[in-house]
Amino acid sequence: MPTRRSLLTLTFAAAFAAMTGAASAADASQHVPQQKHPDVIAAKVRVSGKDTFDFDVTVSSPYDSPQRYADAFRVMGKDGKVYGERTLFHDHASEQPFTRDLYGVKIPGPVRVVVIQGRDKQFGYGGKVIEVALPER
Repeated sequence: MPTRRSLLTLTFAAAFAAMTGAASAADASQHVPQQKHPDVIAAKVRVSGKDTFDFDVTVSSPYDSPQRYADAFRVMGKDGKVYGERTLFHDHASEQPFTRDLYGVKIPGPVRVVVIQGRDKQFGYGGKVIEVALPER
């Protein structure tokens, strides 16, 4: 038969384990790395002329504020050659995700797929990119 002392010890051990687990979960949530770059989550492309394309690009940057925000995106070849860039001059904190266009991007005939990447005002280019096949190629 358990003694009062052993029951008290078991109760204390269970309470300590519960508190330690809760503290570990809370600590883990505080150490989640902050997102450094916007993610490009969607893109539409259409032909607008000979070797010329228009893009509608959707970007997600949930950390957006007037001090730090997604301030550009670019369209480039898989080899890294940049064909077009859209600069964004203000934050989009109240509009997440947001879509902006980039018109008149000249892309040479042999290129069939482009990569679209976002830029953070503080950390530069990075984050999730999208590869888009060019229509009629």
